[in-house]
Amino acid sequence: MLALDHIVIAGKNAEEDSISYNKRFAVKAVKGGEHADWGTYNYLAYFSNQAYIEWLGVQHHEIARKSDNPLIKHLVYMLEHEKTGPFQFALRTDQMDDYIEHFHHNNIPYDGPFSGERMKPDGTLLSWRMLFPKYEIGKEILPFLIEWNNPLGGPFIQSLANPRLISKVNIGGVEKARFMKIYQLKNKKILTNHFTLQNTKLVFQNNTNLSFDLT
Repeated sequence: MLALDHIVIAGKNAEEDSISYNKRFAVKAVKGGEHADWGTYNYLAYFSNQAYIEWLGVQHHEIARKSDNPLIKHLVYMLEHEKTGPFQFALRTDQMDDYIEHFHHNNIPYDGPFSGERMKPDGTLLSWRMLFPKYEIGKEILPFLIEWNNPLGGPFIQSLANPRLISKVNIGGVEKARFMKIYQLKNKKILTNHFTLQNTKLVFQNNTNLSFDLT
């Protein structure tokens, strides 16, 4: 079963955006780090259901524009079209190779896997892999799969977690049946517009927006 790993928010200044969010919703965020190969950096807010928000910003625009990573391409698209806010999210798995085989055998177009790493503020290196089902930016949302190099699930730090949780992710631009097929999920309740992951609920809606609820 997949779990929500994190929600990505685009902004012109990730640090300022995380501070503003803190003032509005009493959510504390910490500096994540820099992604030298992508020209980006981030700030993170952890939650009690082992998921987090990532404010992703561009530090070196030329590097970011040349990236072949679909997440960075999507971020650049957002900023160049003067769009900000939640735009993508990641589903956590420990079976990425199985998903690569699934995509290949079922003719599901995909990009990756892409390897990523960043230096944490404490000087330790964090690394991961990402796998992207292909999607059309601006018209649909298909989350990417992420597999971390540690058993605890990425950068999550329990001592820094906010007491609240990301209770619901509202996703638009994709039909539930197609989503279930892509991510190998069992569609137990075909007529409902939601599906429960390990740590949150997905709600499918009739628009192209991405939003989430905190409880």
